[in-house]
Amino acid sequence: MGVPKKKKTKTKIGRRQSHLKIDPPQMVECPHCHELMEAHRVCPHCGYYDGEHKVEIVVKEHKKKIRGR
Repeated sequence: MGVPKKKKTKTKIGRRQSHLKIDPPQMVECPHCHELMEAHRVCPHCGYYDGEHKVEIVVKEHKKKIRGR
């Protein structure tokens, strides 16, 4: 098993860790409702994707009426 010959300094460890970050998702404007949404996804506000209505969006208040709450 390989064993390091010398101790790594904090700067060397920090330099490697600086590349291990999570980038925020790329946001684009929906061409139909002009809200921000993730690229290449169905718009969560209006349900459109690629110029066509793909998904029916149900409002939370409407769900509560259906469940009887």
